[in-house]
Amino acid sequence: MLTWPHNPPALRKPKALLLDLDGTLYRGEEPVPGAGRLVRELEALGLPCWFVTNNSTRTPLQVAEHLRSLGIPAAPEQVATSAQATAEYARERYPNANVYVMGEHGLREAMREAGFEWEEGRPAKLVVQGIDRQLTYDRLAEAQLHLANGAAFVVTNPDRQLPVAGRVLPGAGSIAAALEAASGVRPTIVGKPSPILMDFALKRAGVSAEDAWVVGDNPRTDIAAGLAIGSPAVLVLTGLCSAEDWRQRCDDAGAMPDAVCRGLAELEQYVKSVIA
Repeated sequence: MLTWPHNPPALRKPKALLLDLDGTLYRGEEPVPGAGRLVRELEALGLPCWFVTNNSTRTPLQVAEHLRSLGIPAAPEQVATSAQATAEYARERYPNANVYVMGEHGLREAMREAGFEWEEGRPAKLVVQGIDRQLTYDRLAEAQLHLANGAAFVVTNPDRQLPVAGRVLPGAGSIAAALEAASGVRPTIVGKPSPILMDFALKRAGVSAEDAWVVGDNPRTDIAAGLAIGSPAVLVLTGLCSAEDWRQRCDDAGAMPDAVCRGLAELEQYVKSVIA
């Protein structure tokens, strides 16, 4: 096992794993080797797995269906998306607000389920924004007008780049950067590395931060999020980082993991060794 430090650290036994998705359990439409077995084996040992994603485009049902199509057992109740956490954050802080939503189906559905509506002709008290691949200049200008008139600004996640099919597209963070530049309003960020999404996932899982391990492939989001809430953070070299560059990437992010595993089979064995 490739670990940091060199010997496997004696981490506290987890009561749940908070698993990243893209780059950790799958890459695009292909499962990472060992993903299905990892979840099945750990849940058979009474260790629940939760799926935590910055992606705001899908509902929990759609996320679970996608995971199952890749051979990874998942139920919608095990999913925590940035869209859900954004809707919960908005419901707690801006109840009954007229909300202007810039985003796709997952975010719009989460806001609807939280009781929010949009009435044309009324000023928005809140602008909620995620990735929006049908974005137009007119919609960007309308959101900027609401922000300039005093609306609060909440963004699902800070990811400025969205890797898709071998290329990189502008992400939710790029849209947020444009709106911030145009309006002068700094948004509240919900998704990783913010603790808002992680606290939402912990509440869903019913565990404390100390009793959950955060697992992911990205130091700037997954590992930083785990460290932000005080959870043990495990980096897997299944996506962004390689055995050659993970240390430099973690240094650059200011987020050094508690342990590093080359793949999900190593992660499975590591977890089993800790809970044995």
